[in-house]
Formats: sequence, C-alpha cells, structure tokens
Amino acid sequence: MGSPGIDVRHIGIVGAGTMGIGIAASCVAGGFDVTLIDSQPTVLASGMQRVRALIDGAVKKGRLDQEAGAAAKSRLATASDIGAAAVAQLVIEAVFENLQLKQEIFRKLDAILPAQALIATNTSTLDVDAIAAATQRPENVIGMHFFSPAHVMPLVEIVRGALSSAASIAAARAVSARIGKRAVVVGNCFGFVGNRMLYAYGRENQFMLLEGVAAERIDAVLEGFGMAMGPNAVGDLAGLDVGYRVRRERKDLPDDPRYYRVADLLVEHGRLGQKSGRGMYLYSSDSRARTVDPQVQRLIRDEAARLKVAPREVSDAEIIERCIYALINEGAAILGAGIASSPEDIDVIWCNGYGFPRARGGPMAYAGSIGLGTVLDGVSRMAAAQGARFWTAAPLLRKLAASNESFAAWQTLRAARPTQI
Repeated sequence: MGSPGIDVRHIGIVGAGTMGIGIAASCVAGGFDVTLIDSQPTVLASGMQRVRALIDGAVKKGRLDQEAGAAAKSRLATASDIGAAAVAQLVIEAVFENLQLKQEIFRKLDAILPAQALIATNTSTLDVDAIAAATQRPENVIGMHFFSPAHVMPLVEIVRGALSSAASIAAARAVSARIGKRAVVVGNCFGFVGNRMLYAYGRENQFMLLEGVAAERIDAVLEGFGMAMGPNAVGDLAGLDVGYRVRRERKDLPDDPRYYRVADLLVEHGRLGQKSGRGMYLYSSDSRARTVDPQVQRLIRDEAARLKVAPREVSDAEIIERCIYALINEGAAILGAGIASSPEDIDVIWCNGYGFPRARGGPMAYAGSIGLGTVLDGVSRMAAAQGARFWTAAPLLRKLAASNESFAAWQTLRAARPTQI
C-alpha cells in the first residue's frame, strides 16, 4: 500500500471537528488504523462518538455490512497529545483555516514523526508551501483537500507543493483510492482549483445581492440551470464563518468594499448558516428547509445604501452568465497558469465537489458546448457593464476564442505537442 518509502497503514488526524471526523470515518471504513487527535477533551470525546455514529449510519444504509462496521470502529483510537501521531505513516491536519496554527502543528509533527512519514494539510485555501516551510521535510508535505461532508463527498484535491515528491503524491493518491475517493492533483495557489473558481462564482452572487437581487431568486435560477444548490444555500450549509476566517487570513483581498461584504455582514450579525439556525436563510431545529428572512433583506438593503450600490433590474440570463462565465474565465486562468493539468480535471472537481450539473459536463465542457466565442463576448459585455477589474478575459480564453477552439481541443493538441503550446 502506498509507494516506495511511504507504506501507509496508520493515519493520524489532527482536529476532531467536522472535517476531522468525516476524514476519520472514511479512513477507518477504508481499512486504515486511525488515531484522532484533539487537545480539547470534550471535542475529542464528541468526535469519537460522531465517527462511530457515521459508521453505524453507513451500516444502516447498507454501505457497510455489520462485520465491516464493527471492524471499522475497532480501528479508531483517540488521543489528546499530538505525540500519539508518532505511530502514523501519514498525518492529516484538519484544524480551522489559520496559517499560524497550521504551521505550529506541522512543526510539532515534524519533530516527532519518522523521516519518511507524510504530512498532509486539509486546508481549502491556504498556501501549502508556507505550511511545508515549517518543517524540515517539505518533500513529504502535500495538501489533501477533502470536501465537506468528508465521509460522503467523493473528491480529494491533492495539492502539489513546490517541493512535494512524486512518492508523496503517489501515496496520497493510493490512500484516496483505498477510501473510495477520486483524487485530482492540482497546483498550489489561493484556493487551488475548486475554491479559487468558487470565489469568482460567489463574487458575482455577492455583488448581485447588493444590487437588489433576492438570494432565493439567485439560488432558484442557478438550481434551474442545474446546480445542485444555489450559492447562498451552499454558503449556509458550509458555514459562513469558514469563508469569513479565510478572508481574514488573506493578504491579497481586492480593495473593493463590495467584495463578499454580504457574507461578512451576516457573520458579524451572528448568522453562520445552518449550524446556528440562521444565515442567509432561517432554518428550524428539526429541518434543513430554508425560509426567507426579511431581516436579512433589510440588512442587505441598508448595506447597499451605505456602499452607494444602486438597485437595478437583473434578468435570469444575467444571473447565469455572471456566475457561470466568471467560473469559466477563472478556470481558463487556472489552466493557463498550469494549476490544473487539464480542463477535464477542472470538470471532475466541479461535478464531484461543487454540484455542477453532470449533464452539462462541467464548466469547461459547458464552455466548449456553447462556444468560447460566446463566453468571451459575455465576459466583454460584463467588463463594459461592471468594469474590467473583475472581468478581464483570461489570455487562454482570448486565444482559444480567436481560433474557435475548445478547451478540450487545446488539451489534445497540447498533449500531442507539449513543447509547442
């Protein structure tokens, strides 16, 4: 199991929160011994119970038989001291998005783990190289970005740092396969592939909220396009405080007071999403059904007035174009920079991690189906209406639209003649 020098049998997981327990459940179900580590005894005890409950749920749903479920639960141990990770060949850090905290954990792990052990971060946005720099083994540090809920979602972004070794990548791939996840290897930048694109998609949703478009209408239109959930419902499900913390960590936020202002405003009013019973929408204690909250509408209206954002009419077509074309344009920038290896990788990530409609093939395949010239025309129209700051066409999009090529055709040519593209 694994690759030469990294034979993974025991996995340590640091952090017994929502992500940690989902990863732990996946790993024990996949046959690994797991030590779940958290310094807070109550969190650790709750985490142990929740992992066991997830396994019981998998048995009840027929995903595991009784014997396999019992064996999975027997493979789980817990510890409050990070030193317990020393028995692992792979440790996955799953604490919240704070670079200093992650670096501190990696320094401690580096000091106690055998030289060949692999350390992975489950960060969804932060710089994997900055985390790796806290260790003396950057070649054995990678990102393993699981999607929430980690025991259900089928995707893992394996983030290749500047010094990550081929053996480390191979071991992470093998572990992902054994626990039933589809792994896509991506490069290191803010948000990697999925979340970097998500920020472009969500940006336009946030701007339209300030322009007076109702959250429920944006969600309904994008769900009508085929998205599994609209962006506002997704934000509530994931927890609005997660993105809030990420934006507090960033040093490169656009100097635009509208940028994710609505999401930040909701968090500042204690509206974290489903976990707190109220976010963009209201939720009852016994249902995940969302209800429109007039208080949120007033908050947004007042904030728009403060920012001098005038209300305007926005058509259903514009809602789709602004969100989906922003997504495609960011995907083109990612491809051009080599962060994603292929348009197919982007489509796999978005169909498996973000609810993009499989019938449309993924954002890059969808772009090919409507024509990159159509997308470029839309981006140009948005630049004229909204300004070029967020609507500058990616060079690769311009190039391929000019030659009437698709991303898929470009990839085929690139694979055949890589030195000439």
